[in-house]
Amino acid sequence: MRSYLEHLANERRLSRLTVANYARDIASLLALAGGVPLRRMDAQQIRRHVAQLHARGLGGRTLARMLSAWRSFFNYLARDHGYTHNPCAGIRAPRTGKRLPHALSPDEAGRLMDITAAGPLALRDKAIVELLYSSGLRLSELTGLEPDDVNVRDATVRVTGKGAKTRVVPVGSFALAALRAWVPVRGKLARPGEKALFVGRDGTALGARAVQARLKLWARKLGLADKVHPHALRHSFASHLLQSSGDLRAVQEMLGHASISTTQVYTHLDFQHLAKAYDAAHPRAKKKP
Repeated sequence: MRSYLEHLANERRLSRLTVANYARDIASLLALAGGVPLRRMDAQQIRRHVAQLHARGLGGRTLARMLSAWRSFFNYLARDHGYTHNPCAGIRAPRTGKRLPHALSPDEAGRLMDITAAGPLALRDKAIVELLYSSGLRLSELTGLEPDDVNVRDATVRVTGKGAKTRVVPVGSFALAALRAWVPVRGKLARPGEKALFVGRDGTALGARAVQARLKLWARKLGLADKVHPHALRHSFASHLLQSSGDLRAVQEMLGHASISTTQVYTHLDFQHLAKAYDAAHPRAKKKP
């Protein structure tokens, strides 16, 4: 297992977070297997393990991800360690209903941006919230940013997403203003040699849990009843941009989705807007008098 994780990190160049997810999923398989050697595992045992996890409340998407990790692990064992079969081949996770992403309304997003930037932590938090909503970043992408990744002149930010893929996305004027206010403060807080753009009170890189906690705190202070988390801002960015532009491909590129089918989930939030645009623009949308 250790050599497999090194293969993922060094040969496939997956991110640390992705490798950690693979490690967790494979550890779950080993725990379920008990004393059964991996070489002796068969499809029936894998199905039983999936059923056990499903009975514990794991959903279809989670189980599909775990099966993918297990399948990849057995492929590696066949390639490098002489295994003759992959017991996960052809096994699918149980289907569950798709959960639609939670997005804030434009008014709610505007209220969340109304952070009073008094003090260094408030300046940092305002820059974080503005950037998440302005550019649709994943939480891991945000915490992985360095000061040089932000190009103020071009109004862009360079982010490293899933699979260590880099993309450049636009940054709005409000987010740029918040970043300009934060960067000088960051220079005073950051410890020597610290590379992270966003740092904590102790001068070290701000972690994902700290970002989640601060966002929850501000949402409560600003009177937002709904659950607010970093990914909700990514969903809001995608939904509001799609409503305004209707350009699914552009939204896909800015989000860093490998498949457009992943981006299409946001179209459900846009039906009324598209229907109105159709009625207003299409020559045969309205009945003749």
